[in-house]
Amino acid sequence: MDNVLSGLLAAANSIILGKQPQIRLAVCCLLAKGHLLIEDIPGVGKTTLAHTLAQLFGLEYQRIQFTSDILPADMIGSSVFDNRNQSFTFHPGPIFKQMILADEINRATPKAQSALLEAMEERQVTVEGKTYALPEPFFVIATQNPSYQIGTFPLPESQLDRFLMRIELGYPSHQAERELLTGKPRYGLIKELPVELPPEQLAALQQGVSEVYASPALLDYLQAIIAFSRQSGEYPCGLSPRAGLALLTAAKAWAFMDGRKAVLPEDVQAVLPAVAGHRLRPGSNDSESIVAPILTQVPVH
Repeated sequence: MDNVLSGLLAAANSIILGKQPQIRLAVCCLLAKGHLLIEDIPGVGKTTLAHTLAQLFGLEYQRIQFTSDILPADMIGSSVFDNRNQSFTFHPGPIFKQMILADEINRATPKAQSALLEAMEERQVTVEGKTYALPEPFFVIATQNPSYQIGTFPLPESQLDRFLMRIELGYPSHQAERELLTGKPRYGLIKELPVELPPEQLAALQQGVSEVYASPALLDYLQAIIAFSRQSGEYPCGLSPRAGLALLTAAKAWAFMDGRKAVLPEDVQAVLPAVAGHRLRPGSNDSESIVAPILTQVPVH
């Protein structure tokens, strides 16, 4: 693995204790130019992880707290009449940052949630017929409370599909929790982190991810996974073409993080739960068991 990536992962692991697999998936998601959904109960470090990644990547960071009364204009911005010029001037909203933390996204109404769709898919927003480009790079890290908690509005499938990956953090181990209880507050430590991977260097690594080779045999395996998800009867709805592209891109990023120039079936298997779980069964958060039939029944080509 690149020394810069090793240092970045080590720094992130010093803040979010005992969650190395989830942190690696989160970094993989950003290298693949994808958006990340973190679903778990309050208080396990979802917001801390987002803030840590923004600090380590040197990205302009904005937290948007989603509530039941938030409006699309509160995120995107709006046109305000200027008496001096006798014209309307667009005032950009908080979404015009390089990394957005959409905190507790499923506490907002569907109307507010849908305002993120264009931004996540096309890296732009349209206000009153005029299109405004978002910064480059542009990432959305959204946190979501479990659907059984009070005051949540489940994300529709179209919104879930915009997230390249979904991960869960879970409770810390006994040792990690002891370190949390006896150590410094996490937010104080985040401010002390140096920028490990500035945006221009991130762009170079993302270009490297796009150049990772996927052999015809690997593509056969990936297409077999997609076909199984559609034809086996295990899932109410199979993986879409966009999901297939997401799986390939994430597997390339995983291979790149291991310093390889070609994707292996193991790379696909490593990212499959995070990429496919929320697409195959949107209401469940047990990604490992969701994709278990695929991993056990689809042969490696």
